[in-house]
Amino acid sequence: MARVPSAVMNVRHRLRRGPRALTRRHRTHRSTPATPALAPRPRPLVRALGLVTVVVLGAWLGLLVVGNVRVPVGPMDTTMTLRPSLTGGTKINVSPLGALQLDSHTAPVRLDVNVDQLDPDRSQALVDHPERLSGLQDEVTRDIAHGTADLAVRSGVAVVTGATALGLAVYRRPRRALAAGGLALALLAASGGTAYATWNPDSVLEPKFSGLLSSAPSLVGNARSIVTEFDVYQKELARLVTNVTKLYDATSTLPAYQPDPTTIRVLHVSDIHLNPASWKIIASLVEQYRVDVIVDSGDTMDHGTAAENGFLDPIEDLGAPYVWVRGNHDSLVTQRYLERMRNVHVLDDGRATTIAGLRFAGIGDPQFTPDRSKTSGAEQSQELAGARLASALRDQRAAGTPVDVAIAHEPSAAREADGTVPLVLAGHLHHEETEVMKYGTRLRIEGSTGGSGLRAVEGEYPDPIETSILYFDRDTRRLQAWDSIELGGLGLTTAEVSRHLPRENQPGATPSPSPSTATPSTTSP
Repeated sequence: MARVPSAVMNVRHRLRRGPRALTRRHRTHRSTPATPALAPRPRPLVRALGLVTVVVLGAWLGLLVVGNVRVPVGPMDTTMTLRPSLTGGTKINVSPLGALQLDSHTAPVRLDVNVDQLDPDRSQALVDHPERLSGLQDEVTRDIAHGTADLAVRSGVAVVTGATALGLAVYRRPRRALAAGGLALALLAASGGTAYATWNPDSVLEPKFSGLLSSAPSLVGNARSIVTEFDVYQKELARLVTNVTKLYDATSTLPAYQPDPTTIRVLHVSDIHLNPASWKIIASLVEQYRVDVIVDSGDTMDHGTAAENGFLDPIEDLGAPYVWVRGNHDSLVTQRYLERMRNVHVLDDGRATTIAGLRFAGIGDPQFTPDRSKTSGAEQSQELAGARLASALRDQRAAGTPVDVAIAHEPSAAREADGTVPLVLAGHLHHEETEVMKYGTRLRIEGSTGGSGLRAVEGEYPDPIETSILYFDRDTRRLQAWDSIELGGLGLTTAEVSRHLPRENQPGATPSPSPSTATPSTTSP
């Protein structure tokens, strides 16, 4: 038998093994699944923002569903709730009268207190046992403290539950859900700490009431009592609840406002601009607040023509003396017409008059620009008019008859009276401002009591109707407090009253000195 070379045998062996090896390799390749490409993981910032969104939304939903407590406060049933807010504060809803807003704290949560109803049994117990009224404030304080503690616990449970449930629904991972709940609790605790750090117990001294205008004075109280009697926040809120109780007890008949008999009340109006609705509003305020004097700082008219004079006739029937200075939309024709009217006191060139125990002096606007044009030297003419007013005020003081309130239309003229009088009133700007000037004189600029007249429809939103009630001490003749009143503009029906106290009249403050006797410069400070 011929021998086959070994080289040929090796090639033959490889050829036989080749198909089986290829088959084995192919089977191995098919049995090994391909590794998919990894999806890009979200960035840490995106993940953090997503978690924060889930936490905030879940906590808010939790507060909406279960984050409130029903608390009996004295004779009333209330509901306390925490709500997310950009500004914080406290809102007390007194349905159907309106709401009372307090700048009590600055934090991303707001405390809402809804007065639900007056409990008839507890109210009848107060009627049957009037001696219990003396301890009502302490009872209300305890109720509020208990309700606040319950609200804190319930709110904590609500935000944790809401954030955890939403986190579980979104992430479907228990650890992520628990992290969301923990973060929600931490945010609530941080908000509570911020609220505690910024807590302002005197915020109730300057409340803002919105709703039925006629009920506002009864809720806010009068100037004398709010200065002398209120010193602790719990007592403030307790007294508020007591007043609300009286309102509910009167059912459909709102209680009449009973001002302190020693307080002089001045209604400051300005820039009526031929709005006939202003007279009805002024008459209502005179009756409701028992106003002693009305002060009009000008621009009662729009063009100052004789044809407009009939618009002024209702002034005689407003029920209070009317003190008036000329504005830049009021002409000398307007001024002479008012000078002939009964119960109207026109002030010009620093002339002074005493009404209801207060001495007023004023000067008319040196310009007459009914077309709203700007003339050269306008600012200099205002400063010159203000200088004449300041000179007259100094003469009055030297004569032993110091002026209590000065009046000018434009603030640039009014500023020249700094240091010669405790208070100067102005208008012209169509929005309210208040400041204490360099030499101690307080400048009060009133908004438009006519809602800017026909100009109310020129902008995107109608201008509000603004006016103020000023409270003066009859003995010192100094301003004690003022209520800023704002009514919705053309086509609107909102009403808002906010109480303000001069810094020197707030509890614990030292009385401010009288305006400096130094002669102020001829330029505005």
